[in-house]
Amino acid sequence: MRDTAPPVYEAANLTALDFDPFLREALRGAPVVRIRLPHGAPGECWLATRHDVVRFVTSDPRFSRDIVGRPLPSMNRYLVPLDRAVSFVDPPDHTRIRSVVSSAFSRFGIAALRPRAQAVLDELLDRMVASGPPADLVRQVTSPFPLHVIGALLGVPEAVRPRLREWADTVLTRATDEAGVERARQAKEAARASFRELARERRARPQDDLMSALGAAVESGRIEGEELLALALLMGINGWHAVRNHTSNMAYVLLTNGGLMSRLRSDLGAVPAAVEELLRWIPHKHGVGQARIATEDVEVGGVLIRRGEAVYVSYVAANWDESCYPEPGRIDIDRQGPPHLAFGYGPHHCLAPLLARLEAELLLTTLIERLPGLRLAVDPGEVVWQKDVLIRGPVGLPVTW
Repeated sequence: MRDTAPPVYEAANLTALDFDPFLREALRGAPVVRIRLPHGAPGECWLATRHDVVRFVTSDPRFSRDIVGRPLPSMNRYLVPLDRAVSFVDPPDHTRIRSVVSSAFSRFGIAALRPRAQAVLDELLDRMVASGPPADLVRQVTSPFPLHVIGALLGVPEAVRPRLREWADTVLTRATDEAGVERARQAKEAARASFRELARERRARPQDDLMSALGAAVESGRIEGEELLALALLMGINGWHAVRNHTSNMAYVLLTNGGLMSRLRSDLGAVPAAVEELLRWIPHKHGVGQARIATEDVEVGGVLIRRGEAVYVSYVAANWDESCYPEPGRIDIDRQGPPHLAFGYGPHHCLAPLLARLEAELLLTTLIERLPGLRLAVDPGEVVWQKDVLIRGPVGLPVTW
C-alpha cells in the first residue's frame, strides 16, 4: 500500500511560455512518478519525465499504444472517440501505414519541397509588407504558411484549406462540455468526408500529391480506406496546428530575446542550431499526450510497472532534464547534449520532423533577412495566448518594423 495519494495533475493554462510547475517538480523526483489524472478510470497512472526513461518507455515494445476502447485516466473530461489513426497502432501495422508516406517526408522529399515552401513564405511576407505595419505576424504569416505547405503536399484545394484550419482548431481544442464534444465530432466527420471525396477524385485522376499516393496504396491493398482517412486527418490537422504554434512560439522568443536576435542577425548560419535549441526549450505540449499500456510487468527507473497499467511520458519534461541539459531554462544555441525529444521518440515519433524543421528554418531566416528591424508592436505582456489547446501558442503577434 502507498502511504500517500499521488498528486493530481491538471494542466492549467500557463502564462506565455512558462514551464509547467508540475513537471518542474516531477523532474526533482524519481524518473517515473505515480500521478492521478482528474478524469477517466482508473485515475492513477505513471508519468515518465527523465530523458533516458522517456526514450526507454517510448521505444520498448512492451508498452503498447493500442489503447482504443480501454478505460484510461485522462486529463480531459470529454474525449472525442478515437479512430484508426496510426498514433494508436503498434508495429507491424504502424510501420506498414507510415511507409506509404515516408518518402514524402524523407530528406530528398523535403529538399524537393523547399523552393515551393520558400515561394509561399515570400508571397505572404510580400503581402504583409505591402499592407504596412503594424501587422499580425500569426494571422498574416505563421498561420497561413504551414496551412498552404501541408495543403499543397496533401493536394487539398486552396479553397478548402481554410476549412482545414477550422477543423484543426475545433478538434485540437480541449472540449469543456458536451457541446464542445459535438463540435469536435462534427469537425472530424466533416474533415473525413472532405478527404474521402478528395481520395475518390485522386483515384480517378492521380496527381503529384500525397492523397494520390494514399489512394494508390488503398487500390494496391497496402492500407485500408479507413486507414487512409485517419492518416490524412492526422497529417492535415497536425501539419497545420503544430507548425503554426511552434513557429509562432519561436518568433515570439526571437522578438523578446534581444541576445538571440542579435546573434542570428550577425550569423544566419546559426539558424538551424537555434531552431533545435528552441524546439528543446519551448514547452510546446499542453499537458501529457497519449497513454501507453504495459503488456507485461516491466521495471522502469527502479519502479515496477504492472501489466495493464497506463504510462504517460512528457517530452517537455525530458527536454528540461538537467542531467542532459545543464541550466535547462537557459536558451543556448551552442549547447551540447543528446538530441531533444520535441518530435517524440521510438516508432511513434513525429511523422514529419524534417518538414517542421524546414518551415521553422525558412521562417526565421526570411524574417531576419527581409525585416531586420522587426519587433513587437506591444509589450510582451499584452500578447494573448490560446487556451486549452494541444500545443501552446499565441493568438496573435502584433509586430512592426
